[in-house]
Amino acid sequence: MAVIGDVPYGTAPTDTAQFLANPAFITAINSDPDVSVVMHVGDIHSGKEYCTDTYDAAIFNQWKSFKQPVIYSPGDNEWADCHKVKQGGGTYNAGTGQIDYLVDASGKKLSYLGGDPIANLDLVRSIFFATPGKAIGGTMSVHSQALEYDTNFPSDKNYPENVWWEKSGVVFVSLNVPGGSNNDTDPWYGAPSMSAAQSQEVANRSEAVKRWLDTAFKRATSNGNIAVVIQLQADMWDLDGNVASHISQYKQFIDRIASNTASFGRPVLLFNGDAHIYRSDNPLSAGAACVIEPSSGATAQPCTGVTVPSTYGNSDPYQNQPHGYNVSNFRRVTVHGSTLPLEWLKLTIDPGANAANGTDAFGPFSWKRIKP
Repeated sequence: MAVIGDVPYGTAPTDTAQFLANPAFITAINSDPDVSVVMHVGDIHSGKEYCTDTYDAAIFNQWKSFKQPVIYSPGDNEWADCHKVKQGGGTYNAGTGQIDYLVDASGKKLSYLGGDPIANLDLVRSIFFATPGKAIGGTMSVHSQALEYDTNFPSDKNYPENVWWEKSGVVFVSLNVPGGSNNDTDPWYGAPSMSAAQSQEVANRSEAVKRWLDTAFKRATSNGNIAVVIQLQADMWDLDGNVASHISQYKQFIDRIASNTASFGRPVLLFNGDAHIYRSDNPLSAGAACVIEPSSGATAQPCTGVTVPSTYGNSDPYQNQPHGYNVSNFRRVTVHGSTLPLEWLKLTIDPGANAANGTDAFGPFSWKRIKP
């Protein structure tokens, strides 16, 4: 499988270098006959580009050239953070209590519906998840929360992006957990506090995600699967230059992942994007083996003593998200993203393998960075 994320990226709304390079990147992945599925862990543009229906549709059209089905977990840049000024949204006006939207010379809002996060998530769904139960490309069936939700929680049907599927004895689950804004709790448009609509968005999605995660683990347990793979966008341990409280809303997911993983007792592998630099570690077990990419494109090195970009913050996730778990059967991998040259992670599953929990292999899994 090919795992990618935070791609394509632009340094400004007018920077199209990676967007124009994306077709060749897709062709490079297509050229590997081993690849049967592509997993995109979110952020189809940077946090310095506008959120528009035209752009989202253009990415979807590029993805049509993948020979393999695509499983995609939406990132913050394409919905949760669209309200921000740098993404063409707007600013809360304390004097009027209204939003001053960014507009072009003709008065048109720069981002889709003024960057409203709910509207932009619905836009992403309408383009990338138009057929619940099918991976992007339509050639592979998946289990979608939109079709298999718990009827005790009817709002869970609103999350077609939450899916699970099986391959080579492994259960894969993809979840909508956006990075960047503490699980979408930064008040939209810089308002003094979250609106009722935002509070409801966070609450409904968070509970739906946890229920869907439980569903996937129940399936893996009851079916005797050999491992579980979790796919989501947020680096839930990345301070991103902020204080510790800015990642506090991810602890609910970490707790649920930790408890399910411990109960499952077999290898669990999590892929995320968001932080942009490659990292392999086990943040649920203090002192576990860890490697990190010290600079863009560089060979990963042991995390201890490595100087990483300042935006990454504290390079010890165990300190960033204190918890009481010590879960040895877990491994987290952050995929490289955002910078040229583009690269992808090649994930191989060998059901007969049982590798120790290491930095490039665990249980039936092994992975390596590919730079076309």
